[in-house]
Amino acid sequence: MGERQDFPGAWQFPQGGIDANEDPWTAAQRELYEEVGIPADKIALLAETDEWLSYDFPEGIKGHPIYGRHVGQKQKWFAVRFLGTDADINLHAHHAPEFVRAEWKNLVDTPDLIVAFKRDLYEQLVAAFQKYASAG
Repeated sequence: MGERQDFPGAWQFPQGGIDANEDPWTAAQRELYEEVGIPADKIALLAETDEWLSYDFPEGIKGHPIYGRHVGQKQKWFAVRFLGTDADINLHAHHAPEFVRAEWKNLVDTPDLIVAFKRDLYEQLVAAFQKYASAG
């Protein structure tokens, strides 16, 4: 997980948008590299969520520089096996880093680390991907 640069103390998994004509898996690989510097050859796809998962932004967030005019997000999530080492993680791979630090977290603990409005989505991720998670 990464601690967000713009919200100190707020953690999340790398995530991002899908470009025009880009499939979700390609977008996930690109976003993983842009946000934490992990190239596609350092991951192996394990699974993806069956459904698109979504959350709504809380009231009062409209107009925020990050969230803008959007009311929420719909996302496709992937479980991957990391094939690299911690040295392969580079939070400055992109010109505008999103995270100030990254740490390995136990998947079942992640809903308690995320901002409240994303908690239900992270509980769905735990249910979908727990069988792929390993501690340590």
